[in-house]
Amino acid sequence: MTGSPSIHINTRIRENAQSLAGALEQHLLKSFAPDARKQLRLFSAGEAAELLGISPSFLRKLHFEERLPDVHTTAGGRRHYSAADVQVIRDVLEDGAKTRGTYRKGRRDGDKVQVLAFLNFKGGSGKTTSAIHAAQRFALKGYRVLAVDIDPQASLTSLFGFQPEFDFLQSGSIYDAIRYEDPLPFSQIIQRTYFNGLDLAPGGLILQEFEHETPQALRHNIQPPFYARMAAALQEVEADYDIIIFDCPPQLGYLTMSALCASTGVMITVVPNMLDVASMSQFLQMSADLLDVVSEAGARMEFDFLRFLINRYEPADGPQQQVVAFLRQLFGREVMTSPMLKSTAISDAGLTQQTVYEVERTAFHRATYDRAVDSLNAVNDEIETLLQMAWGR
Repeated sequence: MTGSPSIHINTRIRENAQSLAGALEQHLLKSFAPDARKQLRLFSAGEAAELLGISPSFLRKLHFEERLPDVHTTAGGRRHYSAADVQVIRDVLEDGAKTRGTYRKGRRDGDKVQVLAFLNFKGGSGKTTSAIHAAQRFALKGYRVLAVDIDPQASLTSLFGFQPEFDFLQSGSIYDAIRYEDPLPFSQIIQRTYFNGLDLAPGGLILQEFEHETPQALRHNIQPPFYARMAAALQEVEADYDIIIFDCPPQLGYLTMSALCASTGVMITVVPNMLDVASMSQFLQMSADLLDVVSEAGARMEFDFLRFLINRYEPADGPQQQVVAFLRQLFGREVMTSPMLKSTAISDAGLTQQTVYEVERTAFHRATYDRAVDSLNAVNDEIETLLQMAWGR
């Protein structure tokens, strides 16, 4: 009896990779033209007013008094606002405010840039989802934001409408700014996004080279060392931003350590089940051990805050409630008050490489959409409070 033919695993993997790459490219072409870039939708008057921190009636009053420039208006008289329109209105309000910072709440003289790292050792804990929604929410509220994708899988970069497997396969990613041989100026790898006030430092597979090259760099004492390279690179552009957000890879490698050493705040995402909590326990112990090592080597290890962000939470799930109660009892105020709810709106938006802040409300059942947006806003506004407190406000 003749046995089945043997399979060369490298050949099969290559074939599968090529098939998947082709299928993904076709999927992207259905959503975007080859040379197209994503565009952000317009916002309703209610949404614009919420972002500005005013009432819809006050926004209407400003238009009636002709204190604001014209915006897109439908035949039925409904106004719709671009993100740029919202920023113009914010500037008008700030210029007329009695107290500085009433509407523009970013950095002031003497404030340090806030650098926030979203991380966990376990994949699927919602790091990228949390990071991109935070970055977008802050930009929509008038902060100058830089999103830094240090995950070789580059999911954050993909969500901004780029194709990292093509656009940044060889060059143009954050790797070029932190590599050991002839690093590029950080400003050369920054990409403008379709979100007003939100820039991107892209990720890509080539970032894995940093993990491979660092041991040799340590042996040859190349300066600055791995843990200081990210902070050193960011110094060139940090004056241009209020908030910098890292989307970290699901591993505790040199990339993650370099981001931690550049951060002022840490958000550890955790899905409330005991397997994830057990994984997080290992992650925390490993982190502490490695941070001790780099601290002894001279790295800065001072954070303004560290918080655990409950992710993909289902309030009606009894076991999840027990896990959350366990975490709150254990970590107290370090557990975020607001959890990020599990929502079909978030997952379905991701199918078209969008976020909840990008999709139209009409694409979902109204209650489903509102529930997701309210959850995301509560989380991100709680983070914003932490950032403001770090600035002494």
